[in-house]
Amino acid sequence: MRLSDSTAEPRGRSPLGIALLVLLAVAGAWAAIRHFSGGVPGAGAAGYDWDFGALWKYRWLLLSGLLYTLLFTVICVALGLLIGLVTGLGRLSSNKFITAPLRAYIEVFRCTPVLVQLVWFYYALPVLTGIEMTAVTAATVCLALYGGAFYSEIVRGGIISIETGQSEAAKALGMTRLQMLRRVILPQAFKKMVPPLMNQSIMQLKNTSLLSVLAVPDLLYQGQVIAHDTYRPLEVYTFIAVAYFLVLLPITVWAKRMEYGTGPKEV
Repeated sequence: MRLSDSTAEPRGRSPLGIALLVLLAVAGAWAAIRHFSGGVPGAGAAGYDWDFGALWKYRWLLLSGLLYTLLFTVICVALGLLIGLVTGLGRLSSNKFITAPLRAYIEVFRCTPVLVQLVWFYYALPVLTGIEMTAVTAATVCLALYGGAFYSEIVRGGIISIETGQSEAAKALGMTRLQMLRRVILPQAFKKMVPPLMNQSIMQLKNTSLLSVLAVPDLLYQGQVIAHDTYRPLEVYTFIAVAYFLVLLPITVWAKRMEYGTGPKEV
């Protein structure tokens, strides 16, 4: 029986609602700028003179930083998903010699700040191993392992959420464990994993803003260079905030639509 309209999951935001949200965000940002720059009578005694035109000659630097951020995110998400799939399946093993180190890896990365991990991988790991790494390599390894720890628990949780009757039926048909996972369990579990996987991938994109501490040329690092050169930090960081917002808003809306699309529709 299909759910009634009153109990069905709400659909994603309409294009009109998204446009209204963006308009309100832009209006709020502009009102704040006018307020603190002295554009509103009696406000902003310092009277800061905003000048976004100063950023125009750095447009290609900002664009390269944005593209680097997006490319870095795609690479780290892809590697993290691969690590998460392998470790998530490994966590389902009954062998403690397999599950114990995997659990230790997951808890270490989930229970320590990602900024601390980035600094440790770049400065401490080469001292311990004798292997020199560039800032980009250290950041890639760190964020991939960090994301993989979260993806692993999402994969494991999605698999164990499937009813045991499904696996019993697959065994009754003579399927091997690998065939059962590939043909029966994973296709059903993936539908439940989509929303948390999307949310964690969005978090990975926001985590790239921490790469600037290692001088990785992402959007924030390029912004810091421009702010130092122009002495216009407010304009630079406002632009960076708006850029992240414009990139993440459609992804967030799409993730929400995916979440509603994979939800249960029949009872």
